[in-house]
Formats: sequence, structure tokens, C-alpha cells
Amino acid sequence: MQSESFAFNDERFDMLDGFSAEVLARVQFAFTISFHIIFPAFSIGLASFLAVLNALWLWTKDDTYQVLFDYWKKIFAVAFGMGVVSGIVMSYQFGTNWAVFSDKAGPVIGPLMAYEVLSAFFLEAGFLGIMLFGLKRVGPGLHMFATAMVAFGTLLSATWILSVNSWMQTPAGYGINEVGQYIPLDWWKIVFNPSFPYRLLHMVLAAYLTTALVVGAVGAWHLLKDNKGPASQRMFSMAMWMLLFVTPLQIAAGDFHGINTLEHQPAKVMAMEGHFDSHPDGAPLILFGIPNQAEKRVDYAIEVPKLSSLILKHDLNAPLAGLDTIPDEDEPPVAIVFFSFRVMVGLGFAMLGLGLWGAIARWRGKLHATPMLHRAAILMGPMGFVAVLAGWITTEVGRQPFTIYGLLRTSDSLAPVGAPAVAASLTAFIIVYFFVFGAGVYYILRLMGKRPKVGASDDITDGPIRAAGTTQVAHEGHKNQRPAE
Repeated sequence: MQSESFAFNDERFDMLDGFSAEVLARVQFAFTISFHIIFPAFSIGLASFLAVLNALWLWTKDDTYQVLFDYWKKIFAVAFGMGVVSGIVMSYQFGTNWAVFSDKAGPVIGPLMAYEVLSAFFLEAGFLGIMLFGLKRVGPGLHMFATAMVAFGTLLSATWILSVNSWMQTPAGYGINEVGQYIPLDWWKIVFNPSFPYRLLHMVLAAYLTTALVVGAVGAWHLLKDNKGPASQRMFSMAMWMLLFVTPLQIAAGDFHGINTLEHQPAKVMAMEGHFDSHPDGAPLILFGIPNQAEKRVDYAIEVPKLSSLILKHDLNAPLAGLDTIPDEDEPPVAIVFFSFRVMVGLGFAMLGLGLWGAIARWRGKLHATPMLHRAAILMGPMGFVAVLAGWITTEVGRQPFTIYGLLRTSDSLAPVGAPAVAASLTAFIIVYFFVFGAGVYYILRLMGKRPKVGASDDITDGPIRAAGTTQVAHEGHKNQRPAE
């Protein structure tokens, strides 16, 4: 009886056209998280942008800021809703496809995810309605407070989620009970695990840059149609300032994060750098090549001697270990990590270049009259999302073959589910996601396509404000009232 009960598990839970349940479950999680991470990355930055716009409006009394606030709050509401829905769907997979992981790590990650829901999501949801519809009801002061709380809630949500994921990358503060579960011994060490501060800063800055690129692209789109629009000029200018100042901070944060990763997850850095061999006298930086994991080399490599040692250890001659020091079964998929890392870094420097271009155009007094800059900003508009996805792929695939780095392997984390069942749910996810979220993205793009106009009425009203015996009539962008006939 015992041998029969484990026979299903030993097959890695059935096969479907050559794909095991494990492979299909990993594809499903990668698919759902790729959709999900797009929306929080945007809403984190956009919530802070809305708080800044509202504060500037209260401070300067410039109606342009209020117009931009009303314009972007509609987009935030849609993106926030899609992020919540995609996050709920994603979390269910912990219990369906990855039940063994949930059982073993649940005592640690369960409370952290509960804190995220109770403190962050409730904070966002509790003040979201006031931010969207409450200005005329609660007054500008409380409305500003609600907007700031929504922004704080998004940051707090990212804090808890990054703490969970960082603990899976660099586990600390845990023990193991008699049934093999990881249990909390020191919550401070669990929450503030070794990689958490670096990953949190890196992710939050990525969210701000992603939002800046979107705001800049929308402003550039409208400037190409009418470069005299004050709202379009203002949003483009603010986006260019954000790129100019935050991109260097992100590059510096990435450098510190890489050094931390080298200390705690050396195999991941080896895959990122394409270092199959150890370099005792300084490692080269491989700019491009094609990793050949079977032959343990990078084909067609274009490299700069000793530059990798300088970047990672700030010493040209510092030794760097390679994957030849890691057992084959513990090596991550090098090609995926190698290329995703270069996409992320390349886009980061492209953002810096766009910010510098904007600074030069501003210095020349042509920030709003340089069509080539505007077209470049439009082209870069979605690149923040691509960079976030590339960074997430680097992080998660680089952790393989472990779910909890060094402790629990991915192959040992799977629930006893069959490949046909996972394939069916994956197919359903693909169909529903592309239909539902495709419609949501299309609606957001429609909202972005409408030019914000200073002096125009807001499309989202603050509720019924018509008094008895009156009818509202819009005329030439102004709200006038006349007695009802």
C-alpha cells in the first residue's frame, strides 16, 4: 500500500505530450505572475504620482495639477482593480499546484501574506473611495490624507510581498519542527532577511521608473498632436525629471543588490554573468554571447577583461568563482538568466539616456518642441514593464532549482496533481486572462488617448449633485445650470 501511494509522486505527477505536471505548473505560475506584476508595478508608482499631484495642487493652487490628478486617478482605479484580481488568482496556486511548499513554508510565509492583506490592502481599499470620489464631500485636507494613505498602502503592500519573496531567496530566522515544516524563530530576521532591503529598494524604484515612462509616453503622445497643451507639457516635464534623477539611483541600487546576491546566492550571479569557469585573477564582463550549458561555455562571447570583478568586487584582479564550483543539479538555467539580466540592464541604461536627452532639451528650452524626443519617449513607454519582467525572471529563474533557496527544491514543492489537470487550468487562465485583461488594457489605452484639458469637466463625477428643480447642462467645457422645464 505504501509503495502504491508514492508511485504517483515518483512520476512527477503524470505526463502530457512530454510535459510533466511540474513543468506545466511552473509555466502556469510564471504566466499568472507575469500578468500580475505589471499592474502593481504601475499602481505603486502611480499612487505616489497622484499624491504628489494632489499636494502640488493644494500648495500652488494651479488647476493643471488637479486636471492631471483627475486624469490619472481613473487610470489608477482600473489598474488597481486588475492588480487585485490577478493577485487573488495567483495566490490560489499555492494551495492547488504547490501544496507541499505551502505546507512546509506556511508557518513563515502565511502570516506575512496575511499582514499584507490586513494592513496594506485594507488600507488601500479603505481610502480608495475617498481618493476617487470624496473631494467635494470631505474637503481637500482629508482628501489629501486619503490619497497619501493609498500611496502608503501600495508601498506597504510591496514591502510585505517583497519580504516573503526575499525570505525565499535568503531564508533566515527559521527553524524546522518535527514534521519538516519551517517555523518562525525570529520574526525580525525573517522580515528583514539579508536580501530584503536591497530588493525592496530596487523594486520600488523600478515601479517609479515604470510609471514615469508611461506618464512620459502619454504626455509625449499628446505633445505630438498639440505641443501647447499645459497639462501634457506638465506631465511630460515631470516624467523627464523623474527619469533623470531616479535612474541613476536605480543603477546604484542594482549594484548594491548584485553585491548582496553574490554573497548569498552566488550561483545566480554566475548565471547572470555567464561564468561557467572560475577566474582567480579577475573575471571578464561578457557583454553578449550564447550560453551553452551542456558544454559549459559561452559561445561567441564578446567580453571586457576583468570588468566583472571590478563591478562585483570593485577590484580588477579580485577572484570570482564560476559554475564549475556548483554541482550540476544545483545550477540554474543559465541562458534564461543570462539574457533576461541583459535585457533589464540594457533598458536601465536606455532610461538613463532618455532622461539625459530630456535634460539637454530642457536646457535648450525645447523640451516640448522636440518631436524626436517625444517619439523616443513613446517607444520607451512600455519598456518599464519589460524591464520589471526581465528583472523578475532573473530573480526567480536564478533561484532554481530551489523554491526556498538551499532548503526546498522546486521538484519537491509540487502538489500531487496530474499534468492534464494543470494543463486544463493553464489553458483556461490563458483564455480568460487575455480576454479580461486585454479588455482592461484596451480601456486604459483609450483613457490615455484622451488629452487632458485644463478647464474641462471631470468625466468621473463625485456622485449626484443635481438639486431638485435644476438640470445640469455642459456648454463649452463649463457646467451651467438652468431651471428645469
